[in-house]
Amino acid sequence: MKEILTHINGIPIRKNFMGILPYNPDLKLLLSGKRKAKILGEVSFWQRVRAHTFHKIDFDRQRIIGNYIVDFYVKRLGLVVEIDGWSHDFKEKYDKARQDYLESLGLKVFRISDFDVKNNLDVVMKDLESFIIKHYAY
Repeated sequence: MKEILTHINGIPIRKNFMGILPYNPDLKLLLSGKRKAKILGEVSFWQRVRAHTFHKIDFDRQRIIGNYIVDFYVKRLGLVVEIDGWSHDFKEKYDKARQDYLESLGLKVFRISDFDVKNNLDVVMKDLESFIIKHYAY
């Protein structure tokens, strides 16, 4: 029987432990710079999910998985949240390869635009709830 992580809109959400994921320690040096960059969309999203404030779910910020640094990661779900800003406009192949790699590890990837986070954060949070329910409902 799967353990329940939380409930969203009365719907039980099951834990989905991923275990140990690949980790490139060479990327650790980049983490503090990325966190200090204070990208508005990431900061706004972080304020909504930090400290278990979003349905008591624990989000990590700037997590290394393999040769990538993902924006946000939920270990107990195996969920990656990526906020795509203008720097992604010309990186379709890179983003596709990255997403394919993450999904090959069994992770689910929720992608949102930086514009939507800045201008429609309440809608983004509802979309995230729907995504979690779709993929992790008991």
